[in-house]
Amino acid sequence: MNEHALVQNLPLRPKGTGLYFDHHATTPVDPRVAEVAVRMMVEEFGNANGVENIHGERAASAVAQSKDRVAQLLRAEPDDVSFTSGSTEAIQLAIAHSISNHRGPLRIAISRAEHKAVIDTALRAERLGLAHTSWIEIDAKAQLDLESYRRILKEGVDLVCVMSANNEVGTVYPIDTIVRKANVHGADTLVDATQAIGRLPLNLGELGASYVILSGHKIYGPKGTGALISPIFDHSSVFGLQGAHHPTPNVSGIAALGFACELMELEGEAETVRLSKLRDSLQDRLCELVPGLIVNGDEVNRLPHNLHVSAPGAPNDVVLSRLRGKVSISTGSACNTGAQEPSHVLRAMGLPNSQIESCLRIGLGRTTTADDVERAAIEIASAINDVRNSLSGVIDV
Repeated sequence: MNEHALVQNLPLRPKGTGLYFDHHATTPVDPRVAEVAVRMMVEEFGNANGVENIHGERAASAVAQSKDRVAQLLRAEPDDVSFTSGSTEAIQLAIAHSISNHRGPLRIAISRAEHKAVIDTALRAERLGLAHTSWIEIDAKAQLDLESYRRILKEGVDLVCVMSANNEVGTVYPIDTIVRKANVHGADTLVDATQAIGRLPLNLGELGASYVILSGHKIYGPKGTGALISPIFDHSSVFGLQGAHHPTPNVSGIAALGFACELMELEGEAETVRLSKLRDSLQDRLCELVPGLIVNGDEVNRLPHNLHVSAPGAPNDVVLSRLRGKVSISTGSACNTGAQEPSHVLRAMGLPNSQIESCLRIGLGRTTTADDVERAAIEIASAINDVRNSLSGVIDV
């Protein structure tokens, strides 16, 4: 079977559903990555745990190659790579492993800006009596309050959880400094690099982090794939029953994730430069078209494909309804979709309700063009201005 024939016409973005500017929530699978996944499903379909025959050997070889590719992107050791179903599972494994390696409740320090996957896992461990949580404050740009961090470290911490870049406002964190300070105080570190992989330089050989997390569907790989990269992780010592028996590897997903990492290694730097310029163009156009538009986060230190704005006077849910089928953007983390409460990140930043209730997260991607940016700017601005006009007199802009 010619697997290329199955995917050569696969679009990188859905047709007929408008412009896609929600790449923080998920990215479309790159056709080159999809081609690898299809081949591993229909041709190299062996069980990587069953190496008694050539099919199993080839599958095991593909898994090993993917470990090499992930490690190369992060300048890590292949033996430190463990594949998971995504970032959330990797986070849960890392925290469970840390709990199993410490006596008494694990003392966890968490940034107020962390992803809910980290926060919810830590708080569940706390409810079970397995952990005690301390909070690292953030400022109005979502940067860590280093004085708050220093104080918590002095009080005593076993595990510091911090993302390399924020999934909502795009703020990039000084991971080197954070990890170094944790190491000085004898604390392990969990770095959620889900949004930063391939977009920001990460050298795990030099960083010294205990656990690093990534997910395939944020880098044009398939959903349901991810990795935990850790020099200290040991399946046999994970708290609970995980690790009692090795599951059958998702060979097609793992191979696709590995190739997605290779593409980010080869193309990520150029893509970062291109998307940064497009993002700046989009920001400039929206500021021209939308009076009083506010850019949230750290405009100096942020992800190249991120733009997070607020348009006071235009409730974001109403704006999104106007954009449905025209431009896909979001109000925040995909994990919070449908939630009634405002973003915990924006609240921790201390933003006024008018900014929180009108916030929009815009994420550019591999196939975004300058024409897309112009069209999106016009559509988004039109939706905001229409909502403001329709609510004039009801909401004070």
